[in-house]
Amino acid sequence: MARFDIPFSVLDLAVIGTGSDAGAALNGTIELARRTEQLGYQRFWVAEHHNMPGIASSAPPVLIAHLAAATSTLRVGSGGVMLPNHAPLVVAEQFGMLEALHPGRVDLGIGRAPGTDSVTAQALRRSANGLSVDDFPEELTALMGYFTGPSERGVHAVPALGNPPDVWLLGSSGYSAQVAGLLGLPFAFAHHFSAANTLPALALYRERFRPSARLKEPYAMVCASVVAAEDDERARYLAGPGGLSFLQLRQGKPTTMPSPETAAAYDYNEVEKAFVADRMSNQIIGGPDTVLKGITALLEQTQADELMIATMVHDPADGRRSYELIAELAELTPPAPASGPAQ
Repeated sequence: MARFDIPFSVLDLAVIGTGSDAGAALNGTIELARRTEQLGYQRFWVAEHHNMPGIASSAPPVLIAHLAAATSTLRVGSGGVMLPNHAPLVVAEQFGMLEALHPGRVDLGIGRAPGTDSVTAQALRRSANGLSVDDFPEELTALMGYFTGPSERGVHAVPALGNPPDVWLLGSSGYSAQVAGLLGLPFAFAHHFSAANTLPALALYRERFRPSARLKEPYAMVCASVVAAEDDERARYLAGPGGLSFLQLRQGKPTTMPSPETAAAYDYNEVEKAFVADRMSNQIIGGPDTVLKGITALLEQTQADELMIATMVHDPADGRRSYELIAELAELTPPAPASGPAQ
C-alpha cells in the first residue's frame, strides 16, 4: 500500500540548462514523462512560459501531443494554458483534438494571468489593447462552451465537440479558487511560488464549492517545488541553480538554468542572499528523511487530494533521480503492464 493515500503528479517546464538547447530540454521532458509513468505518477503537466531563455515549454499543446504519444497510461496536460494569451476557439480546437487522439488522458489546466511581460502578451494575441484578467470569466465560459456545441454566432470548434478534456483551474491567489469552487471544477494551487496564499486559497475553494456534473465534492491539488537527492548537502547543491535563476529573473536578466558549480560560486550580496533564502524556504529540499518530513507536513497542512511536484534542476538526470527517490518514499504503485493483443 502506498505511504500516502493520494496520487502524486509532475509539473515540468522543459528547463534549458546552460550549455544545452531547447531540443535537448524537450527530449529530456519526454524521457522524464516515460520514467515517471513507470514509477506510478498519475499525471504529467507542462507549463506555458514565453520569452524566457531557460524554459522550452512555450507551446503546451504541441508538447502534450508528443508526451501522450510517448506514454500509454499517464494523464498529460497543461499546467497551464494562460487563457489571456489565446483565443478560446483555438484552445478548444487544440485540446479537443488531443482528447480525440488520446481519449480519457488529457487535462486542460487553465490560468487567468498572461504569465509573461506585456509586450510578449500583445505579440501573442496580436492586439494593441490585449485582454485583462477581468475578461477571464467570459473567456472561460466561451472556451468550455465549444466542447458542448457551437457558439452563439454558430462557430463550431472541430473536433472539440464531444471531446472535452478534463478542465482544471489553476491559481496562486483566491480569485481562481473561488471561480473553481463556484463552477464545481478541480483546482490546482501554485504553492511552489505562492506559499503564503496556499491555505487561504484552499479554504476559499472548499467554502465556495458547488457540486457539478464534473465533481460532487471539491478536489484540490497542490503543486510544490521538491528537490530530492541522496543527502541534504547534495540536494541543496542541486537546488542552487533554481534559486539563482529566479533571482536573475526578478532582476530582469533571465537566462538559461545555470550549473550547480556556477550557482555555488556566485558572489551573492546580502540582499540577494536574503531573497534566495526566502525563495528556498518554501521548497522541500533534501535527502530522503528531509523530503519525507516536508511532504508529510505539507499534506497535513493542506489536506490536498493530490500532490504535484515541480523539480527545477540543471541536469535532467538529476531531475529523474529526484522523482525516483520521491516515488520510493511515497511508495507509489507502478501501472499494470498493458495486456497484449487477443490471441
